[in-house]
Amino acid sequence: MATDTPRPMSDGDILPPADDTAEANAPLKPAATGDREPADSPSTTIDSGETGSKLGDAKQAARDGAGKLGAQATDKVRAFAEDGKARAGSALDQLSQMLTDAAGQVDERLGAQYGAYARQAAGSVQTFSASVKDKDLDVLIEDARGFVRKSPAVAIGVAAAIGFAIARVVQAGIEDARTLGTPPAGGSDVGAA
Repeated sequence: MATDTPRPMSDGDILPPADDTAEANAPLKPAATGDREPADSPSTTIDSGETGSKLGDAKQAARDGAGKLGAQATDKVRAFAEDGKARAGSALDQLSQMLTDAAGQVDERLGAQYGAYARQAAGSVQTFSASVKDKDLDVLIEDARGFVRKSPAVAIGVAAAIGFAIARVVQAGIEDARTLGTPPAGGSDVGAA
């Protein structure tokens, strides 16, 4: 009767039967070299001094390339920072003008004393704006570092307030885009009906 029932797998199912007549494999033949000389010929031996020189040249070229890329990145960051400095100065000028314009209304509604506070705040903002515009970028960065070292809690609070303000502006832009029926830039209009 044939064995139709499944049986467990054994080593004989996987490995070939042991054969005592097996011969040792022949050594590998060298690859066809065509026009090349054998590996042990003098012209193919590598001079370690020459290799070290080439390796040193490659390392120096990599350092030079990295230095150039670093300099380009620094120049771009500096250009963006200069642009940001100019925009910040302009925004501070606008804020100062708004405070000055609002001072007249504050005089009418709350009294001259509060209007004077608004004018004083506008003057302070205008002075700060002029300071930002006139200072070199490196001096501004050092001033900011000094402020953070002197008052880290205030710096964290200012950063949080700026982050909150940016988030509100972005959120308002997204909400305005949805009410107008246009998807926000770079995304899809998932919530619009």
